[in-house]
Amino acid sequence: MHAASREALDSTRDALKSALAANPAGGATGAKVGQELFQVVDVLEDNRSLRVAVADTSASVEARQDLVRGVFGWKIDQATLGLLLAAVSQDWSNPRELREGLITLGREALMRSADEQGQLQTVEDELFRLGRIVAGDAEFEQALADRTAEASAKRALLAQVLYGKVTAVTEALASQAIARPTGMPADDLMEISGQAAELRGRTVAVVTSAEALSEQQTTDLGGRLRSIYGREIAVHNEIDPALMGGVVVRVGDEIIDGSVAGRLDALRRSLR
Repeated sequence: MHAASREALDSTRDALKSALAANPAGGATGAKVGQELFQVVDVLEDNRSLRVAVADTSASVEARQDLVRGVFGWKIDQATLGLLLAAVSQDWSNPRELREGLITLGREALMRSADEQGQLQTVEDELFRLGRIVAGDAEFEQALADRTAEASAKRALLAQVLYGKVTAVTEALASQAIARPTGMPADDLMEISGQAAELRGRTVAVVTSAEALSEQQTTDLGGRLRSIYGREIAVHNEIDPALMGGVVVRVGDEIIDGSVAGRLDALRRSLR
């Protein structure tokens, strides 16, 4: 995002926090706001003239807000409407970044609802695992990534896989991501998992090992990484038997290869 849009997002995020604090309902308000913001985004994406008009900084704030009230006022909850009015009162750099901001806020609203219910870590883990499942099935991922397919068809396909297996918040976040993916679906799901970790005040470490880490190993590794990086770490474990032993740790763009396969490869290179 451009600087103006980042400022607009930060300001609207404060409005989201205030709205949720003013409407405590065990996470229900956040869930409703999140779902309705996604619905607003769907309408804006299908109507270019409306999308441009609500982000038009040459128009007055009052004109933009009146337009929002006229289109959405009777369709969404007052908490969602108030947040949307706050969003369009800001000066976004362009309509695309307003859309991105609303998606980010919708995700955060849903995540905060999960946090209220003590489920945010579960949501984070479920999204990570779903991302790995999608990445491991090329045919399934291509079906979800197909931009010529109807969003409703892709949501229905995903729902068949997720039904009864994940929390409602995870399903809502995943459904939004695959309906109109920004990249490959697996990458989008992993990104949202990372956003959930950030909301918990943690940085994600993707740890690849030959076998699944035990709970104690995960805790110990998290502690060591915390001492290295100076911040809380969320350890996400994926399995690759080809490593033979040890682990490969990825934190952001940094990779620490402590696997047996990695050491053997380094030895082979040194002998050339």
